[in-house]
Order: sequence, then C-alpha cells, then structure tokens
Amino acid sequence: MQNPPSGVKLVMEAVCVLLGIKPQRINDPSDIRKKIDDYWEPSKKMLGNSKFLDNLRAYDKDNIPLALISKIREQYIPNPDFSPERVAKASSAARGLCLWIRAMEQYDRVAKVVAPKRERLIQAESEYTETMQSLEAKRTELKQVLNKMAELQHGLAKANKKKEDLEAQVEDCTKKLERAQKLIGGLGGERTRWTEAAQRLSAVYVNLLGDMLISAGVIAYLGAFTVTYRQLCTNQWTAFCAKNGIPCSQEFSLNSSLGDPVKIRDWILSGLPSDSFSVDNGIIVTNARRYPLMIDPQSQANKWVKSMEQSNSLKVVKQSDNDFLRILENSVRFGHPVLLENVGEELDPSLEGLLLKQTFKQSGSVCIKIGDATVEFSNEFRFYITSKRTNPHYLPELSTKVTLLNFMITPEGLEDQLLGIVVAAERPELEEQRARLIVQQASNKKQLKQIEDRILQVLATSEGNILEDESAIEVLSESQRLSSEIQEKQKTAEVTQKKIDEARKAYHDVAVHSSVLFFCIADLASIDPMYQYSLTWFINLFTQAINDSVRADELQDRLRNLNSYFTYSLFCNVCRSLFEKDKLLFSFLLCTRIMEKKKEVDAAEYRFLLTGGVQLDANQAKSNPISDWLQDRAWAELCRLAELKAFHGLTQSLETQALSWRNMYDSATPHEFSFPDGWQLKLSPFQRLLVLRCIRPDKLVPGVQLFVSDQMAPRYVDPPPFDLERSFKDSNQCTPLIFVLPGADPMASLLKFAESRKKADSMHAISLGQGQGVVAAKAIESARANGSWVILQNCHLAPSWMPKLEKICEQITRSNSHEEFRLWLTSYPSDQFPVSILQNGIKMTNEPPKGLKANLLGSYMTHPISDPEFFERHEKPTVWKKLLFGLCFFHGLIQERRKFGPLGWNIPYEFNQSDLRISVRQLRMFIGQYEDVPFKALLYLTGECNY
Repeated sequence: MQNPPSGVKLVMEAVCVLLGIKPQRINDPSDIRKKIDDYWEPSKKMLGNSKFLDNLRAYDKDNIPLALISKIREQYIPNPDFSPERVAKASSAARGLCLWIRAMEQYDRVAKVVAPKRERLIQAESEYTETMQSLEAKRTELKQVLNKMAELQHGLAKANKKKEDLEAQVEDCTKKLERAQKLIGGLGGERTRWTEAAQRLSAVYVNLLGDMLISAGVIAYLGAFTVTYRQLCTNQWTAFCAKNGIPCSQEFSLNSSLGDPVKIRDWILSGLPSDSFSVDNGIIVTNARRYPLMIDPQSQANKWVKSMEQSNSLKVVKQSDNDFLRILENSVRFGHPVLLENVGEELDPSLEGLLLKQTFKQSGSVCIKIGDATVEFSNEFRFYITSKRTNPHYLPELSTKVTLLNFMITPEGLEDQLLGIVVAAERPELEEQRARLIVQQASNKKQLKQIEDRILQVLATSEGNILEDESAIEVLSESQRLSSEIQEKQKTAEVTQKKIDEARKAYHDVAVHSSVLFFCIADLASIDPMYQYSLTWFINLFTQAINDSVRADELQDRLRNLNSYFTYSLFCNVCRSLFEKDKLLFSFLLCTRIMEKKKEVDAAEYRFLLTGGVQLDANQAKSNPISDWLQDRAWAELCRLAELKAFHGLTQSLETQALSWRNMYDSATPHEFSFPDGWQLKLSPFQRLLVLRCIRPDKLVPGVQLFVSDQMAPRYVDPPPFDLERSFKDSNQCTPLIFVLPGADPMASLLKFAESRKKADSMHAISLGQGQGVVAAKAIESARANGSWVILQNCHLAPSWMPKLEKICEQITRSNSHEEFRLWLTSYPSDQFPVSILQNGIKMTNEPPKGLKANLLGSYMTHPISDPEFFERHEKPTVWKKLLFGLCFFHGLIQERRKFGPLGWNIPYEFNQSDLRISVRQLRMFIGQYEDVPFKALLYLTGECNY
C-alpha cells in the first residue's frame, strides 16, 4: 500500500524502533524546507523479508537496549491510537504486532524493574527491622518532618495544578497551530485566484447598475431580433449610459452579466449551439418573467428544451392535440415542464390567463384559470413555446404576454455543428476524444464551483475562532485537496483540447463552405413559401455527401472533393423542388454567396447589381454625351457605377472609346464581348456583369449563366431533368413526396411509375375539398398498414385540414408503418401548407425545362417515350426515331417561345406534356398502320388539332 491507515503505520514504526531499523528522511508535506522521519518505506522492506516472523520469535528480549525500550515507553505505549482494539480496526495483522510490542515492553519492565526491586525489598525489610528499633527515638523528628512535608505537598499540588493548566494551554496552542497550518496550506493556493475574482467583482459591482439596466432591456425588448441588431442596440444603450453618467461595462455582454458558466456548459451538452447568440437566448429563457415563445425554424430550441428537461418529466404537446388542455392542466398542477410545439401566429385563447400568470388564492392554495378550469399552480411549472415559421407576424397583444425569441441558427453555431459532423466521420477518434473532454471539463467546472461554494459556506457559517472548529478545518483541507486535483486535471484537459482544436481546424473550411450553402437555401423561402428546407434534411444530405464523395490521400484534395460533391448534390436536390424561373437565380445565389465568403464580391457592387444604384438628385446627373446610341437611363446607371472604386474612369472611357463600346452595345452576344480600353483586365467577371447590366440589361441572364458556368461549372446552369425514380429512391415511408404546382400534370407520370412498381392497383388518389379530409385520413391509415400508396391532390384547396395532415405525418414512423407505404401530395404554393411537411418532405416541380437542349432531354425522359419497350420496339425503327426526334424538337421550340409572351402566340396557351404525349402516340400508331408515312394526316393532327 502506498498510503496505509495511520494505525498500521504507527505499529510498523514501533516495530522498526524495537528492531533498531533506521527511518528514511523525507520532506515535511507542510513545510518542504524541513525533513521528517518516515518508517513506512523501511517497514515495507522489513515486511518483504521472508524471515520476518523468525526474527520476531528469536528476538533477544532479555537484552533490549535501554534507548529503544525507553522510546517505546515514551512515544508509543501511552498513545491511545496504539491500543490493540483501535489497531484491529485497521488491520488484524497489525493488532498482533501491537500485542507483541506491548508484551516485550511488559516483559522488560517485569524482568528489569520488578525483580531488582524484590531483592531490594528483602534488604529493606532487614533494614526496616533495624530502623524500627530506632523509630521511637525519632518520633519527634518524624513529626516535624511530616508537618514540613504537608506544607511541601500543599505547595506541590498548587504547582501541579499550574503545570496542568500550562500543559493544557500548550496542547491547545499546538492544535491551533496545526489547524492554522492546515488552513493556510489549504486556502493559500486560492489566494491569487480569489484576489483576481475580488478585483473582477469590484469592477462588476461598480458597473452593476448600468449592466443590469441594459440586460433588462435586452431581455424585455431584443429577444426577437437578429444578433446584428441586438449588438447595435446594446452599443447605443452603452453609449447612452456613459453619456448620462450611469456606470456600465464598455464591452457589454449578456453572458458576462447574467451567465453562469456551469449552467451554460450544461445547456451546450443538452444541445444548445455554443455561439454567443444562442447562449444569450438561453439566458433570456431562464431569466425572463414571461414564458418564452421561440421562433425556431430549424428546431434548435426544440431539441435543446427536450434534452434539458428530459429528466423533469417534460410534456410535449401541440395546439391540435385533442388532450392538449388536459395535459397542460396536469402539468401546471404537478409542476412538470411543458413544451408547446409548432404554434402559428395565434395562440389558443384559453392560454391567456396562464401566459399572464393571473394567479389567485382559493382555499389557501395558489390557483390559476386555464380556459374554464381552475387548477392549483405549482411554482415548479415551466412553459416553453416554439414556432417553426421563419418570419411570423405576431400581434402586439401577444408580444406583451410572452417573451419573443429569435432562435434561428447562426453561421457560427451551424459551422460548429457541421465541423463536428465532418470530423466525426473523417476522424472519429478525434471527435470522440473531444466529446469526452467536453463532458469532463463540464464535470470539473461543476465540481470546482461546488467546492468553492462549500469553502465559502464553511467560512461564512463558522462561529467564533475558526481554529477551534476542527471539523471546519478538515472540510476546508479536504475541499482544497480536491480542488487542486481537479485544477490539475482541468489544465491537462485544456492542453489536450487545444491540440484537438488544432487538428479540427484542417476541416474548418468544409464547415464554413457548407454553412454558406445552408443559409443560401434558407433564403429561398422569401421567394416562395414552398421553398422550405429543414436543418435535419440538410445535415442528412451533408452526411451522405461525406460518405459518397471521392476519397483522397492528401487532406486538401479530400476537402476539395467533399466541397465539390456536396455543393452539386445540394444543387440537384434543391433544383428538383424549384420552379424553372428560380433555378438560375439559385445557381447565381450559390455562386455569389461562396464568393462573398471568400471576399471576392464587394457588398456595394452586389447591391448595385440588384438595384442599379440610387440617385438622390436627378439634376446632378451628368448629361449623356453618347445619347445617339445609349439611353439616358443606362448612362445615369453608368455614372452611378463609376462612383464605385473599381469603376473610376469608366464614363470617361465610354466617351473617348465610344466606337469600341458601341460595338459591344450592338453585338448579338455582348456578354461574351471583350471590354475595350483595358477594362477587360481591370474588372473581375462579377464586375463585368455590372457593366453589362447598365449597357445591355437584356443580356444579363445569359451573362449570369456564363458567369456561373465559369466560376463554378457548366453543370450548375443545366439543372438535372425531372427524375421521379431518383426522388422515390431518396424517400421512405416517413417522407411525403410533394408535387409543387403549376407544371405538367404529375398524375400520368405517377400512374406509369406506379405500374412499374406494381402499385397501380393499390394506389388511392383523392382530390381534397369539402368533406374529403375524413376520407383521406382513413385512406392513409389503411395504406400505412398494407403498404399501398395514397395521393392527395390539390392540398391548397383544403387549408383547414392541413393541421390534421401535419399531425398525421408526425405520427408516421418506421416502426408503425409499412416500408412500402408512400404519401404523395400535390399543391399550388400556399402559406397554409404545413412547414414541417415541406421541410421534411421531398419536393418536386415538373415544369418544362428552360433551353432547347433541356427540353429535348425532358421530353425523352417523360412517359411514354421513356418506356424502353415503347421507344425501341417498332416495325420501322429508323423512320420512327427520326420523326420522334422532329416532334420533340418541335415541342421544345414551342416551349421556348413562351418567354416572348404575347409576341410568341396570338392567344395565351400553356403547351404541356399532354399535347406531346398524345401526338407521340398518334405518330407511333400512324407509322405502324401505313406503309408510307402519312405526313398530311400527321401535320393536321399534330399542328391543327393537338397544338
């Protein structure tokens, strides 16, 4: 044993003394400048001797050195801890050695002290006989001696009493000195840290008024705003406080004012993003008097609350639940936390009393009204509300009843999550070690806080002289010992954490790139309400890209492969849910966001591309010197563009090199034209787009296509065609497949696809409308059990039934639904369509693609041409395939003329796949039935009848 019980050490020390074994000199733990005797190391060597017991049995008890036996009698025999009973509690073997030492001491005392005294007794008795004879003669002298002796004994008693008092004082002083040394040794290490904490608290105390004032303002008013606006407001408030003499921190932070590091670490372990914005949100949730309503489109707050309150019997409800109020009443009564999910822009009126905390006393109990019911109110009750809407509009009446919180994920928070995912996939051992370190550091900090609180409590509650309180001294010593151990562990953990962070930095670019992509698709919801994508869906796609992308030996090559693969994978998955008019916009948005992150696009130039600049005074505009070929509006925009740094001198170049610039203006392809006067090299590709916008805005779309193709790849301007098979493979029984209308009627393609999957007979199609909700619900319930398909058409016509559909979709899980079950939905864009279904479903649009090539590909991939049997098996394959190509080319040409609006056709008509489908079937039939191709009949049917 390295650290044996004190009783064992004491016994072994006595054995060593009796056997004459010398101690080892070691440093005094309480004072490293001193040395003390240590018998434990010699004891271990002695115990390791195989002849140890033989040496004890052969011990020369008749010739024990006087110095050794005296030391045993003085230091060990009187020691109360040296009793066999106490020693036995520590070790039965040590008890035997203790008895042996006592036996040796007793034998020595009897043999060397008592025996000589007996001999002297005999001699004394003979002398006594002689003395008694002379005793009578000396009675008088004896009486005098006795009287004098009585006086001396009285003096001796007084001296002994004084001696005992002095010994007690010495013992008390010795104990106090030992305790003082323990106290100084225990708390001495805390001096530096507590001094710094005291100085910090002094500064906080001075700034307390202003900091609390700003903190209250943040909690009361700024919860719903973005991090940028919050920072702007706090900076203004800090300046206002300084101006009016209110002391406050120069760099205000809600975390430093109201944050508890131990709590915050627990929140992060529960799933709260670690960025400062999310941490501030957590502080607002726990400090606000009103219940929080969290705008949470990515479900970050939802997951955090569920994890944080899991051990407290959290109840999760929705306003659409039938037993919603009953669960809420029971939770209020018993003090269970409640999470109300997916609320809209209005809350149930029954909640008003609860939100306003309108409590009252009834029969001695605190009660509250929820709807018409009166329930007892527990102070332990906590209420959380979340909304999945990206930009909800809450009325002021509701805003005064709850604390609105913007819980949208920040770039920093998402980067941290994505970094963790990619490192866990690429370097799993690194992420596991980091996860363990985070938990360990959280535990260490929590223990340090508890120890510090315990030390302060002992110091605060100790009455009188603390040196007289032995239990308090022991608590402080033990606490400091634990504190020192934990601090050492913490230092080691922090060093390891730095090493891990350095290794993780190699993957940081992937996390940043992917974060940019997410916020790019998140902005699409402002274009169309159907363009909703969940963070969970994005992360699953990111994880899939990590697994599927090409591996490489070099890390930089691997990161490039991963970025490239994930970007295109995301592009394809998002494009299938976008209308054709928005696909190029999405490509351009992806390209510019990536370039913005690399500092390759200037914000002012980007704003100019969108707005054309702002002119405050039209009279200040310079007159147009080239008005013979350039419009005044374009010249005004060029003048505003020339105000930007990179374009200084552009208008002068237009004047001096007017002929060269006019060649560009007159060119059929100005987006491919090389700018004159050296501007081709002066300007970046993006900056050349700005010039093109001013001179030839009609060619900006081809210019954007060329720009995206050059900066990223040509495949980003040629979106993949509609592929129902690929979309189906990406789905499962829990994932609805949504056709976003308008576009080609998906039913024909869906029926053909169902036939290929042998689901045509079991497919149930329902057109939603009045009274069809119950039929749809029963059909879904039946299909979930038997694995058939359900198609709900025109969901936008049943907005009142959408919450019910959302609830049905939430109840569909892999465990309670057949693996072949699929739910197909069709809907026009509608803000009433459930956000959760949009975010978690697979959205598809089936519009005619833009571009002649894309139209041809789309035609060949649609039913029935995509059917190999229909396409390949024909009696006249050469004629059939040539005429089919001509028909598809004709259809693509017609589709492309739509962009000219009224100039394309004399009446508006939506030429679609139905026209092509019937013409293709007629073409195949006529070629097969006639020996010669009936061109006149085909021209009439196709041109006059169908089209």
